[in-house]
Amino acid sequence: MAQLTISDVKKSYDGKQVLHGIDIEIDNGQFVVIVGPSGCGKSTLLRMIAGLESITSGEIGIDNEIINDIDPADRGCAMVFQNYALYPHMTVAENIGYPLKIARLPKPERERRVNEAATILGLTDYLDRRPGQLSGGQRQRVAMGRAIVREPDVFLFDEPLSNLDAKLRVQMRIEIKKLHKRLGATSIFVTHDQVEAMTLADKLIVMNKGHVEQIGSPGEIYKNPASTFVAQFMGAPAMNMTEGEMLDATTLALDIAPTQHFRLPTALPGSPGRITVGCRPEAITMAPRGAGLPAQIELIEELGGSRVAYCALGTTEFAVVVGPETDIREGDIVGLEIPSAALHLFDAETGKRLDISRTHQKPRLEQAVA
Repeated sequence: MAQLTISDVKKSYDGKQVLHGIDIEIDNGQFVVIVGPSGCGKSTLLRMIAGLESITSGEIGIDNEIINDIDPADRGCAMVFQNYALYPHMTVAENIGYPLKIARLPKPERERRVNEAATILGLTDYLDRRPGQLSGGQRQRVAMGRAIVREPDVFLFDEPLSNLDAKLRVQMRIEIKKLHKRLGATSIFVTHDQVEAMTLADKLIVMNKGHVEQIGSPGEIYKNPASTFVAQFMGAPAMNMTEGEMLDATTLALDIAPTQHFRLPTALPGSPGRITVGCRPEAITMAPRGAGLPAQIELIEELGGSRVAYCALGTTEFAVVVGPETDIREGDIVGLEIPSAALHLFDAETGKRLDISRTHQKPRLEQAVA
């Protein structure tokens, strides 16, 4: 296990900055997931930790030792790649043990570590096979075994599940979580899949355009997103967004419901005027026609255990999660009831969260009809 510190790390290519002063603290034994869209810099940051990319400025440290100029092989990190990177002419045992052979460990020690890793990963019966004889999930386990035998201080996972089908992704997600609990090693996992991020992480880091948007537990980030980007990126379906206006320091009116006012128990700091308002799809309830905000159902997605209804409120589309027993059809006119306590407020210009308490807690609103 190891503690990892990233301090004001920046990265530029040909004068164009792609990472803008990253600051992250990772504790011993934590499973940290870095999530964000393609091109946000998450894999670049991971490769910089591994030593596969140079650092333009800033410092990366493991257990209080700066590793900027340390050779990748000596950093105590082991990386699992998206494309497995297995040698097709070698057996599973040879692939797993190859890093130890390069390190010139004695053969008995190599065999001990290979057998131990194979037992952990359920590969004991496949040690004599070659990668071409394995499924995608088995090949990914071999790649993980090659990292395990090195007994690293830090595991680095670079989108390791991207090449697997949906069922295997779920299975491997569970196996990786179990592996982490068994080994207790500090792990950093990069993905663009918010479901993977939410289910795996002890600590979640959301990145966007080379910046860290928010750091916190999956629950904290989902319940109290720090920006409109985080609010819409984390969650499926994404958080519904609409515009509104602060009529005074304590009274909010939504554009989709101008006759309904929402009263804040405490004045909102500053004078935000126009604001962006969000609400999670599962927080909205569907009422019979004549109650709530009138909306027309345009599309219904069947998810088995639930249904997602995409409803038009004028020119604004709201997603609503309902139970599978809910009797609705496309084209129906329904009423949407939006609980005031479920609203999230954001600055209309910056997209940053607005909070009465100046923390990441949601303001409690009391609804009143004007």
